[in-house]
Amino acid sequence: MLLAVNSSYQPSDYLPILIQFGLAVAFVAFAMVVSHLVGPNRHSRVKDASFECGIESVGNARTPISVKYFLTAILFVLFDVEVIFMYPWAVNFRQLGTAGFVEMIIFMTLLMAGFGYVIKKGILRWNEAVPTQTFAAKPVLAKQPAEVAQAA
Repeated sequence: MLLAVNSSYQPSDYLPILIQFGLAVAFVAFAMVVSHLVGPNRHSRVKDASFECGIESVGNARTPISVKYFLTAILFVLFDVEVIFMYPWAVNFRQLGTAGFVEMIIFMTLLMAGFGYVIKKGILRWNEAVPTQTFAAKPVLAKQPAEVAQAA
């Protein structure tokens, strides 16, 4: 038995969505007004001063920050977004069948290869110096006698 599908929507079909949106906006406005009226209203010089995260700023804002911090943040976002792709796959696992399983194995292999590369490069090591790249050429001055290297 097939159900009839209505392909033309009337404006009245969107009424429940509009009612829910209106109720959500009304609740937010109500909560803000009530908290402003009922809540304590104490002002002081310290309380009204502007601050950043409650921490007193110390030093110069232009101090260099380690690149490892930014690499870790970028890697977190990268792997987090890749993991998000696994949820639709898990929900539709049976419908995708063997082809979907093979595609996820390929995806996971590429993901783990990238993670292995990150581990090999030492990006996640915070307490150690990052190892030098293996494909970089050694300095030319290191092959010359000491007198020439010192003169340069």
